[in-house]
Amino acid sequence: MKRGIQFSVITAFATLGGAFAQWTEQSWASIEPSKDLAWVQCYDGPFECGRLQVPLNYSDPEGQSAAIALIRIKANVSTDSADYRGPILFNPGGPGASGVELVHSSGQTLATILGPQFDIVSFDPRGVSRSTPRVSWYETRVERELWARPLTKELNHSSDSVASYWAASKITGQLAGERAGDVFPHIQTDHMARDMLSITEAHGREKIQYWGFSHVPSTVASSSCRCLLMFFKDKIERMVLDGLFDINDHYTGTGKTNIVDADNALQWFFRDCHSAGPELCAFYDSSPEAIEQRLNRLYASIIRAPVPVRTERSYGLVDYERLRRTLFVGLYYTFDTWAILAVGLAELEAGNGTTFYRLTESDPFECSCDPEGYASDRLGEGELSIICNDIAFIPETVEEAERHYQDTSRDSSWGSIWASARIACSGWPKIPKTTFRGGALSDFELIRLFIDFVGPFSGNTSYPILLVGNTADPVTPLSA
Repeated sequence: MKRGIQFSVITAFATLGGAFAQWTEQSWASIEPSKDLAWVQCYDGPFECGRLQVPLNYSDPEGQSAAIALIRIKANVSTDSADYRGPILFNPGGPGASGVELVHSSGQTLATILGPQFDIVSFDPRGVSRSTPRVSWYETRVERELWARPLTKELNHSSDSVASYWAASKITGQLAGERAGDVFPHIQTDHMARDMLSITEAHGREKIQYWGFSHVPSTVASSSCRCLLMFFKDKIERMVLDGLFDINDHYTGTGKTNIVDADNALQWFFRDCHSAGPELCAFYDSSPEAIEQRLNRLYASIIRAPVPVRTERSYGLVDYERLRRTLFVGLYYTFDTWAILAVGLAELEAGNGTTFYRLTESDPFECSCDPEGYASDRLGEGELSIICNDIAFIPETVEEAERHYQDTSRDSSWGSIWASARIACSGWPKIPKTTFRGGALSDFELIRLFIDFVGPFSGNTSYPILLVGNTADPVTPLSA
């Protein structure tokens, strides 16, 4: 699940809007959505973009439509060549992360890895970013800046933090129900899985080739593909799923199984720092245990006195909530961030929070009343919609929220952050759960759907699937 904050140094593609040469976000509106997927040159480089017209509700294929924004790098062989292998569809996870930005930033690297015989293709999920209609419940940039909350937040920083986050989430749910529009009920994993098959069929192929990443991080890359596996076992050509979660726990449980290895991931940081030595790890100490104790002392110091920071771009505080959230995100990106993370911790310990603050620093908010500009903004509401529309367990009362927080915190020291992902759905509007195999479901049919949907999964796919995981993943454990 994508965090509310991310490391600036490793997620540059998330802010590429200003870097796209001669192609602006408004340019997408000039592409007419089509069922046969017409491509146009876009951005600067070997990129083509298109908008695929799909049903907003697959249960009503002749009703309202949606337009899925796609980007590709064409294969370096002719489609008539015997060497041509068709498109590989990439999903960066999130949920709600932009596949357009993934391919723009990393598509040429992926093409080098896979060879010239494949089209490199990705998309923005329905309701998200450049795909339309987008799900949004804030009417202006200012309203969103003032009210939108991060999906995950450290809740162990004040006595009323759980109750306050729950109450704020109730308002967010009310706004979503009142303002999100017709697209809102159809931002669900089953429809997104069907979109991926539609993309494949629009390329003239019957079976999907897919590589799903879960480290932006993600649940949707995993869940949407498991939807494909459940409903379209015979439609799988090749599939790589990188970073998985327990689908039973995700849909009908509390999500606690995601973080069973999160504490171990932090222990790896302590061990690697000690093994690297003081020359390579600025937060080094005499043993991994000593490094852990040093971090605990830093926690206590920051709780007592947050560190003020002023940079040339912005200003703010490194408080306990920011310290913990930044560390949690850092566990995802071992090779990219652990060295600079250690520098930031050491400097923070000495009272200088600049390096640590810059890891998650964003550009200052600039007020704009331009409705067309706001209409092309890349928003985060899709992430919350996908999660809350999919899951069954949502803490409805403050007592349930407190209980979920306590239960999750007992399982992992990071439970105080992870619990917020379910509490964020409190107050979520009641919408019909749908499946593209039929219309809105009765209560009995909904129960049957969940039984079918969460497994246990069985049956043979068209081709074996490659599953990728590791032993110290903070949210997609190897056990999944």
